[in-house]
Formats: sequence, C-alpha cells, structure tokens
Amino acid sequence: MDCAAFTEQNTERSVCIVGSELVENYTVYIIEVKVGEHRWTVKHRYSDFYELHEKLTSEKKIDKHLLPPKKIIGKNSKTLVEKRQKELEVYLQTLLNRFPVAVPKVLSIFLHFQLYEINGIAATLAEDLYHTGEQLLVAGEVFLLRPLQLYAITQQLKLAKPNCSNGDAKADLGHILDFACRLKYLKIPGTIGVVGTSNIAEHSLPFDLSVFKSVLQIEINDCSSGQIRGLPALKPTLVTLSIHRSAASMKEILVPEAAEFAKWEPEGVDIDCAVTAIIPTWKILTTLDMSHNNIYCIDESVKLIPAVEFLDLGHNFLSLVENLQYLYNLVHLDLSYNKLTVLEGVHTKLGNIKTLNLAGNQLETLSGLSKLYSLVNLDLSGNRLAQLDEIKYIGMLPCLEKLSLATNPMCIIPDYRTKVLAQFCDRASEVCLDGTVTTEKELDTVEVLKAIQKAKEAKDRMANTEKKISDVPRQTDAGLNPSSSSSVAAPQSSSSSSSSSSSPLHCASSSQASPRPMMDNLLSSFPQK
Repeated sequence: MDCAAFTEQNTERSVCIVGSELVENYTVYIIEVKVGEHRWTVKHRYSDFYELHEKLTSEKKIDKHLLPPKKIIGKNSKTLVEKRQKELEVYLQTLLNRFPVAVPKVLSIFLHFQLYEINGIAATLAEDLYHTGEQLLVAGEVFLLRPLQLYAITQQLKLAKPNCSNGDAKADLGHILDFACRLKYLKIPGTIGVVGTSNIAEHSLPFDLSVFKSVLQIEINDCSSGQIRGLPALKPTLVTLSIHRSAASMKEILVPEAAEFAKWEPEGVDIDCAVTAIIPTWKILTTLDMSHNNIYCIDESVKLIPAVEFLDLGHNFLSLVENLQYLYNLVHLDLSYNKLTVLEGVHTKLGNIKTLNLAGNQLETLSGLSKLYSLVNLDLSGNRLAQLDEIKYIGMLPCLEKLSLATNPMCIIPDYRTKVLAQFCDRASEVCLDGTVTTEKELDTVEVLKAIQKAKEAKDRMANTEKKISDVPRQTDAGLNPSSSSSVAAPQSSSSSSSSSSSPLHCASSSQASPRPMMDNLLSSFPQK
C-alpha cells in the first residue's frame, strides 16, 4: 500500500508501515515517518495502537470502529500480521488526514514528532519551559539545547503562523523566546552521525543564536561552523565562549562576516589603508576556549578579542605562536598538544603571561622563554627536552613557582629533580616541580650541588686568569726579538730560575714590575763590538 501523505505548512509528511518483527510472544510493527527530507522509524505493538485509539476517541471523538479489532487466536500468524499491517497503516492515514494542521499531542508522541519534527520539538520544549523555565533561570544553571532543537526554533520563527497553532497555551512559542531572552548559560552538544533512528545529521542543520539576548556563556560541541548563525549578535553580553570539534579556523568563529569582505579592520583602530568593513570587537569576552579543533594558525581575528585573559588553543595543529601581541590582557594561555618546535621571540607576544601550558609539543630548547618575567606556572611535560642545560633559560625567571617537565627525555637522568632545582639557585625552595613540593632532603642536595658548581666556576676562573697572566712574558719576550726569542736565554741565578719555573704568576709580576734588569741581562749575552 502506498504511504499515507499530507501537507502542513508546505512540508510534505508521510507515514507507512514497512514491516514487522516478532519480539518474545508479540508482534512489533515498524512505522516509517517522513517529513520533507527527514525520516525516522518508530516501533509499536498492537497494544500501543489500542492505547492511542482509546485516548483519541476520548479527547477527539474518533470513531471507535476505526481501529482493527483485537485477535486472541492466531494473532502472530503470518497471514494475520500482514493483514493487520495494512489495516493499521490505513488507520494512521485516516488520523493524519483528520488533523491536517495541528496533530494532537498524543498522536505526535506516538509518531515521535517531539523528537524529530520541528513543530513537535518546539511544542514539547515550550511546554517544558512553561513548567520549569522560571526555576531554571533563577537557579542560574547551564541549559542544554541540541542543534536539532535550535533548528526547530529557528524554523518556527520563519513560519507565518500563530505562536500557538494547536490551541494549547502551554505549547506557545512565546515561552521559548522569553526563556531564551533571559538565559545566561547555554550548552549546545551536537551529534557525530545521525540522530536516533532518523537520517537527520545535526551538523547540517543551521541554527540562529541571536535570540539569546542575555547569554554570558556558551559552549558548542560537535557542530560545524557553517551551521552556527547569529553568534556575532552576542558580542554585547558574551563573556565566555567555548567551541570544540567544530572549527577549522579562529576567523570563521570570531568574524564569520569577514568572508564577505576583501579587507576588514576592528573598530577603534587607526586605519591608514583602504578597508571594506569595520568589524565591532568582542568587548567583554574574557575567556575563549577553542581547544580540540582543526586550527592550524593563530590568525588576525584575535584583533577582535582584545579583552581576552584566558585563551585555550590546546589540541590543535599550531606550529607557530603569532598575533598574540594584540591580546594585551592575556594572562593564561594553553597551547598544549600542538605542533610547536620553536619559541624564539615569544616574549614579544606574551609580555604579561602568568600561566603557560606547552605540554605535548615538540620542543627541544627553552631559549625563547628566558624573558617571560611574569610567568608563574609553566607546563612543559611531554616534549623533547633532553639536556638539563636548557633549564638555565627559565631558572632565573623571578616569579616561576610551578614547573612540569614530566615525560621528557631529561627525566631519566639520575638525580634529575635536584639537578633541575639547583638551576633555580636561591629560589629552589619556592619551585614545585612536577606537582611535588621540594623536600628538605632535596634542598640539602641542591646546596651541595650549588657548592660544587661554585667551586668549579671559581677553579675555571682562576685557570683562565692564570692563563691570561702567563701569556704576558711570552708576548714581551717575543716583542724584543721575534726571530731569536725561542733560542736566546738570559743568564739568571739559580734562585731566580727556580722561582720562574714554579710560579708563572710571580714570574709575570716580576718582569712587569722591573723590566730594566731583564733588558740588561739579555743585552749582556750578546758580544760587545
């Protein structure tokens, strides 16, 4: 039998029973529902149809004989099941024809309109908010709305129809709009793949966020940037924006309108070249979390978020730290699990940074961190740091208190902790390394290492000084007679010879203090004319 079909608000809907299956000792009928391009399946046994019919005859005065009668004997026989399948399909077709404009709530639930069809979704949400919306707003809780629900609201607002088309005041669309206008915290969890038993892919459904006039915080997961509409309209109120597994660039989220203009600049900036658009900034956005996306660069869209203090770009594909000089208020930055290999000149972009997470990158040197004088918390775990000498670049940072170097190659070096802490000199006791507070025993070992290092440095300085001083007489002798300095020796007493051979420093000092006797001795060795 052909599927039953009807039209509501220019959207074609159809319903048919496509099969059945035996579950335990009863038969379940598989119903396929189509609305436009969307379709889904619903499974019901005969008793569900019977319960639906009882409610409709009571509430809507449906003919009692419309539903095929019960069968006790042979109810699961193939012949009866096939015959009943056709009769139940005719029953559903008759019901849909009876209610072409507004489907009764009980029938809507039976066909799962409240899960997959925009009118049913909106009506169900409106009724829920009618009962609980005010309490949720007062409690200040985060409210979850799926992309499919937001799509339904967006589509309903486009329709030229009354807010309450089915006559039920509780299902009035106004309840949703009033709630949305006052909501502070919103979370939008998308779906990878299709929704339930339907063919609906949520990531292909556009939705408009501009109805959320007071929202302070939004989190969006598993959507596509192309389906997110109206986000710039939230600039006057939005303080925290989190978007995960939804973007390929920062620009497509922060300045989606840039795709329409060849050249744009943020408002309030002195412009010395031609532009096609001036884009308003996110004036009060202080937290931006775009971790777990497919972002390959920190693009110029950061010019539009000058108030951001917390920026999380972890778990992306960044290879350079760039453009962050525009974030004058940035104090917490997460660049963990990217593709960073070098950090040269990073202090020119992160002048006031306090917390920096660089875990899970490919860093082999820390030379670029030596001038981050405000840094308090630094996570370098999971990189390629092999040489303890690299710690010298951060050992003199005056504010560093928390340092993580776990799972770096250097961690297998014997006494790794004390050797790292020793490079912080007098601040070793203030540094918490790898989440563990420095112990008194470690501090004692650090003092020994520092003493050994100082002794080594002193010895090296003395050796260098002696070398420089011992070079002086050789240079003087060479200056007197370069051609014969190596073959002509001055006659000296045995005591003078002994002193010269045992103490270069003494020798150099004597020759510098009294050069004339040495000159006379040298000259006397030559024959007189």
